[in-house]
Amino acid sequence: MTQPERPIFVIGCPRSGTTMLQLMLHAHPRIAIPPETRFLMAAYDARSDFGDLGIPANRLALARWIVDRRQTRFADLGLDGQRIIEQIVAGPPTLGSALGIVLRAYAARFGKPRWGDKRPGYFQRVSTLRRLFPDAQIVQLIRDGRDCVASLKEMDWYKQDSFHALATWVESIEAGDRAARSLGPEAYHRLYYERLISDPATELKALCEFLGEDYDPAMSEPGRVAAVAVPGRKVWHDRTHEQVTTTRAGTWRTRLTAEEIALCESVAGDLLREHGYEVDGGARPDRGDHAHYRRVAAHRRLAARKRELRDFVHRRTEPGEVAYRSPSSPASD
Repeated sequence: MTQPERPIFVIGCPRSGTTMLQLMLHAHPRIAIPPETRFLMAAYDARSDFGDLGIPANRLALARWIVDRRQTRFADLGLDGQRIIEQIVAGPPTLGSALGIVLRAYAARFGKPRWGDKRPGYFQRVSTLRRLFPDAQIVQLIRDGRDCVASLKEMDWYKQDSFHALATWVESIEAGDRAARSLGPEAYHRLYYERLISDPATELKALCEFLGEDYDPAMSEPGRVAAVAVPGRKVWHDRTHEQVTTTRAGTWRTRLTAEEIALCESVAGDLLREHGYEVDGGARPDRGDHAHYRRVAAHRRLAARKRELRDFVHRRTEPGEVAYRSPSSPASD
């Protein structure tokens, strides 16, 4: 039943439970998903800076950029940096291959063959993930947008307001819907947070079927692996050390203001209903709030469009192939 080497990427709106899902996958005896990295998309966007990776010196520069910079969060992976550098230099001359070597090494640290990554914001870059890793399987976790907004606005690290939080949830759902249509059920799978915490075994069995893996009951107890897969500094993930519980579902009712609830249900009511969430829809949002949200959403759409245009231009001049190759493929020096 097991699949050949296919990377697994977990996406979703921030604060939708993706860390819990990461741990559930990491608890599987054949799968390892690391703490959030900061180098996949940054390396892709900077790929022209590294030049032709067919040249060993350029692969060395890329490897040191991944390993030595604090911004990449490489230190969280518990890997031997020098060994990773050597493997990248000796590996296939593509960007995806270099990135994959790091993720594979993390899985190998736990004696596991399946590897991948988790970062909520990857929902904005699904097409890039598939460029880097053409065989990737995408797993999206969806949570009630009102709970995501409530949780985001309470995070010390979140520097935006509830308008941006709501726009982020809407974008994540729309991006997931596009991914579902373009990739199909063989490469894209959707889970719902509320169902996952209510009946982990059933939802995880369906996920494992998608991944081509056998379900293991350890996946329903993600707290057992939190100590090794969640950096201690991330105190906002303290609940991942506990048993799976339903206590946080629907808490938006007491954590959002009446004005925030009205805005969420006015702006995202159709999306909420389409994904199975009940919406009262009785209250009307303040006109000023609605106008402010529209400006925020328009600004974010413009930023996304600019990113797509930059990528389109860079693809015409990128120095070489980006798709992942297994390290067993010889490097072209």
